[in-house]
Amino acid sequence: MNNDEKWMKIALSYAKEAMATGEVPVGAILVKNDILIASGYNQPIAKNDATAHAEIQLIRTAGLKLDNYRLPGTTIYVTLEPCKMCLGAILHARIKRVVYGAKDLKTEVCSSCAEINNTCSCNHKVEIMGGVLGQECSKMLQSFFKLKRKDKLV
Repeated sequence: MNNDEKWMKIALSYAKEAMATGEVPVGAILVKNDILIASGYNQPIAKNDATAHAEIQLIRTAGLKLDNYRLPGTTIYVTLEPCKMCLGAILHARIKRVVYGAKDLKTEVCSSCAEINNTCSCNHKVEIMGGVLGQECSKMLQSFFKLKRKDKLV
């Protein structure tokens, strides 16, 4: 198991926490210099907050912990490809690297990030790597939605 897989396993544990509370199972962690800085998982339902995605939760926690809204030199590990809102927050926080598990086939936001990096006049560029433990991350999401659909049929 490589380092990215090691950290993604931890992000998956937070996705399981989200699933246990009835939230879409997405977990995320933030790492700097091989040290876990912050973690988060989806909580939009629990917090009645559409912005309470795993990535946003951990960016808020990390900012408070590090006493800085900028998070340079960090890597975020997230079990699902970030949405546009979260990718925007990641860019504004100056996170260096995004590592995600499952691809979001509906939006594929990170797939188009190369275009954002090339066309955006931002001072910050983000490195993106997808598919780390992708099957495991995808299976968790698929089983969650399968159960949700089954519950609605009963």
